[in-house]
Amino acid sequence: MRHYVVALPVVFQRAVKKLIPAERYFDDPIATLAYGTDASFYRLLPKLVLRVESEAEVVALLQLANKYNVAITFRAAGTSLSGQAVTDSVLLVLGENWQQREVRGLGEQIRLQPGVIGAAANSVLSKFQRKIGPDPASINSCKIGGIVANNASGMCCGTAQNSFNTLAAMRLVLFDGTVLDTEDSDSVAAFRQSHASLLADLALLAGQTRQDEQLCTKIRHKYRLKNTTGFSLNALTEFTDPIDILTHLMVGSEGCLGFISAVTYNTVPEYPHRASGLLVFPSVASCCQAVAVLKPLPVSAVELLDRRSLRSVEHKAAMPAWIKQVSDNACALLIESTAATDQALQRQLTALRAVVAGFTLEQQVDFSTDPGVYNQLWAIRKGTFPAVGAVRQTGTTVIIEDITFPLLQLADGVARLQQLFAKYEYNEAIIFGHALEGNLHFVFTQGFDDPAEVARYDNFMQDVAHLVAVEFGGSLKAEHGTGRNMAPFVELEWGSDAYQLMWRIKKLLDPKHILNPDVVLSHNPQLHLQNLKPLPATDPLVDKCIECGFCEPVCPSRNLTLTPRQRIVTQREISRLRQTGNDAKRLKALTKSYQYAGNDTCAACGMCSTACPVGINTGDLTRKLRAQNNRRWQGLAAFIARHFGAASTMARFGLRAGQRLVKVLPGWHSAMPGANHTKVTPAESSLTPVIYLASCSSRVMAPQANSQDSRSLMQVCTDLLAKAGYQLIIAEDLANQCCGMPFQSKGQFAAAKLKQHQLEQWLLEVSNVGEIPIFSDSSPCSLTLSGKLDPRLNIIDSVDFLYDQVLPKLVLNKQSGPVALHIPCSASQLGQTRKLQQLLGACTDEMVIPEGISCCGFAGDKGFVLPELNAAALSGLAAQVSKCSRGGSTSRTCEIGLSRHSGIEYQHIVYLLDRCSMAATIKI
Repeated sequence: MRHYVVALPVVFQRAVKKLIPAERYFDDPIATLAYGTDASFYRLLPKLVLRVESEAEVVALLQLANKYNVAITFRAAGTSLSGQAVTDSVLLVLGENWQQREVRGLGEQIRLQPGVIGAAANSVLSKFQRKIGPDPASINSCKIGGIVANNASGMCCGTAQNSFNTLAAMRLVLFDGTVLDTEDSDSVAAFRQSHASLLADLALLAGQTRQDEQLCTKIRHKYRLKNTTGFSLNALTEFTDPIDILTHLMVGSEGCLGFISAVTYNTVPEYPHRASGLLVFPSVASCCQAVAVLKPLPVSAVELLDRRSLRSVEHKAAMPAWIKQVSDNACALLIESTAATDQALQRQLTALRAVVAGFTLEQQVDFSTDPGVYNQLWAIRKGTFPAVGAVRQTGTTVIIEDITFPLLQLADGVARLQQLFAKYEYNEAIIFGHALEGNLHFVFTQGFDDPAEVARYDNFMQDVAHLVAVEFGGSLKAEHGTGRNMAPFVELEWGSDAYQLMWRIKKLLDPKHILNPDVVLSHNPQLHLQNLKPLPATDPLVDKCIECGFCEPVCPSRNLTLTPRQRIVTQREISRLRQTGNDAKRLKALTKSYQYAGNDTCAACGMCSTACPVGINTGDLTRKLRAQNNRRWQGLAAFIARHFGAASTMARFGLRAGQRLVKVLPGWHSAMPGANHTKVTPAESSLTPVIYLASCSSRVMAPQANSQDSRSLMQVCTDLLAKAGYQLIIAEDLANQCCGMPFQSKGQFAAAKLKQHQLEQWLLEVSNVGEIPIFSDSSPCSLTLSGKLDPRLNIIDSVDFLYDQVLPKLVLNKQSGPVALHIPCSASQLGQTRKLQQLLGACTDEMVIPEGISCCGFAGDKGFVLPELNAAALSGLAAQVSKCSRGGSTSRTCEIGLSRHSGIEYQHIVYLLDRCSMAATIKI
């Protein structure tokens, strides 16, 4: 039942427009569609999306919402799996200004704003060998606000280390805009006075609850399990101070009781020594029996994988061959043990091996401290969910459910669950999970475009709910939050008394029912079957997308226009509208808006593929769309490709003119490169020859006008490699060569293929059919050519050549002062992150790698023609490198934008290596 207004009052919208700048106020079709999608299988289109950047804005918006009865939903990363972050009213999305973090002491505590990504918090704590307790699988993309609001846990977290049990303090905003900071004694005192009635009511609820022994027994039982169904009723039984009760009720409240503005965690140890092993049991029963035995032993994670889970990844590269041979009833445990010292770890492993010896096993990978071994084992576990997503039928979605059985009944629970799979013919369903807590995830595919399929899903979920909540007394949501998915089943799990208690809490803290209505608690028994997200086919390049949002933190356009997930969402809706022929006006609006928001401002850098569970590169889709849109330019592209040397000469002319007219040319800035007209001084001919594949940017662009080192990149590479005994050979006709990337990025595939073919023939000739190695000085070019040319050609990227061939032959004198390192998206995808760090580490002891910048957004020429993309991608750069004197990278165009937006000069890392080794001698 709705208590809030359906249409947004005009007076509310006017007030909001005065509060929120136009660039953060979205009510257009493409933005509301893009933000109407989270990682769940639900979709609601918000009437208004607001990107909020301060607590003051949240306070004012809540006051307006309260005044005009407008429903508000909060959203952090949108990785929620149960529909917590979608709404048909007003959606408040965290902007980039919620990143503050403060480490206390030696990492024993950390205070975090809700926009901090979980992995970033752990990165700050890593030097103290500490971490936050929650460790959800989405930790590289989910944010603290969502982690706390859902009481998310994970593989190692259990119940002892979740947000509820590691919470030290909280800053929160109530429905009426009141702010409470429990670390501020003045704030607490003022709140006790201003909200004395609320605190008294909470204390009364807690007292009544503790007096109800039957209810208390149920609450204690539910929270011995992993449980996020409903509100955190254990706040009423574990605390007596109503301030503590309030803050712990906020944990797991999913935005239904208030806004979490900051949290302080008590952190937990992150032990440096680890070992993992895999045990395959002949049956689920024996596997679960082993779990009960392992429970009191020194294990940090015990992950259960049923036979179907193993089968889903058995064909993956690097998987053990024996996985295919295990029996149909087999069930595996992936076990990890960690310790502060190697000696302690070995003692733990001795104890574990003694216990394991008492079980009959089909297969076993003994406990290993070798990263190559345990990373392969964890690849099995982490690959199961995406493996199901990758093979699902187009148009269906992947559903991952999240339940808990009491540990002693785990085997029976798994068996009964498998019977339900068979009954409803979910033959692809797999089971895996955190066995120590009896917490299982089951994954299956489901279509919602057929009423019969919706009915099948409903009947299945009704049976699952009865099985877990009633027959086994378990939890229907262990760690994913209640959401819209389980809201209709909260009373079934908890019973009438506990359910009514939750409604009393809701009424106290949200009397107008405007905070994320229908999430956690709902009077609608069909809620889980409504607003189901369509997933129509749009393009084979992206049809396997499960809309999880893991790609978003690495996307350079995420703060400007759309993310990869949102691009796919929009393309799916465009495809649906075209297929159905419905709503031509909406189709036109989406198509028109997508040109800039989806196509033009996509860097097509491919970083999304590195974070995607199923490896989707949304840039491939962008290039394909550009190819369709840019057919009229094919002739021009072919002409430029055939006359590339002349085009390069014109580019030099333009750069030279720009430097002369710098004061009058709009968009020209001090970081713009000069024109490279320098002649490279060759090294001695007695040195080992290496063909120099200089990128077109290296050949055309000189350093910026006020550069610390005005030599061209080609000259510096020649000088440095000579010190290591190599002669870079600049072969005739280099000026006409190109890797094809400038054409490929614009969808001009024919021209790109032409240039790559020409380059291949030229390299075969000048390298004597691959006899002489080839040095590529630009990471983007190296990535573009990877796997494209004749395998006889030995093309070595500069990072690999410098690390493997040059660095061992140099003596380096480290420079003082911090130096910034930008790892280009191309270098990251080439797997060169570690080498780049070690190259810079050889030159300085103070390396700064800015957080949150996976791609600079310069994207070839977009830094020139769409500078706002580069500016948005690097918006947080300057503050992070303010103490640095210079920066290093491996892409000339990236360095232009990096220099402009950082205030320091970025140059290829060879400049720093050459500077530090100027007085060095070759090691004999």
